[in-house]
Amino acid sequence: MIRVIRGKYKGKKLKRVPSPAVRPMPDKLKESLFNIIHPSIEGSFVLDGFAGTGSIGIEALSRGAEYVVFVEEYFPAVKIIQHNINKCEAQESSRVIHKEYNRAIIMLAKEGHSFDLIFLDPPYLLLEKRNPLKVVKKRNILRKGGKLILRHHFKTDFKTKYFKLERKIRIGDDVLQFYTIT
Repeated sequence: MIRVIRGKYKGKKLKRVPSPAVRPMPDKLKESLFNIIHPSIEGSFVLDGFAGTGSIGIEALSRGAEYVVFVEEYFPAVKIIQHNINKCEAQESSRVIHKEYNRAIIMLAKEGHSFDLIFLDPPYLLLEKRNPLKVVKKRNILRKGGKLILRHHFKTDFKTKYFKLERKIRIGDDVLQFYTIT
């Protein structure tokens, strides 16, 4: 079961994507993430990349984010995100983009969007082949003073030259890396 932990949607149960390829964030990790970023959430514009069920973006909305853009390529997950947004009645403060991640970022940049918080939870194998932070840097969609958070498996040794690593935490098999603009 996935649920909203705090805020105006607290306790809402969210639908899961029936696929092992979609890994919802465990509550303990989600709570740690939001305890760290809570000062940055109120009134923020958030990008939930590789959104899966949408639980991170919905949690951000629940805790006071102004607007969240969900990016997801897997169509069954897009339908679940839309269902979860509707369940929380958060349609006015969100947008779901069904597109490959890099193409979505390019499109958002062309539309003039930028974000205070960017959360990325890419498939683990993608991090070994590509750097999803590169397009964020190239398209300049992270606002000055903003944070980019990357979730990955603890066995993945991910480094990037595009942003400054400010913090790294590990809980179980998961690692969260917190980046700012260099």
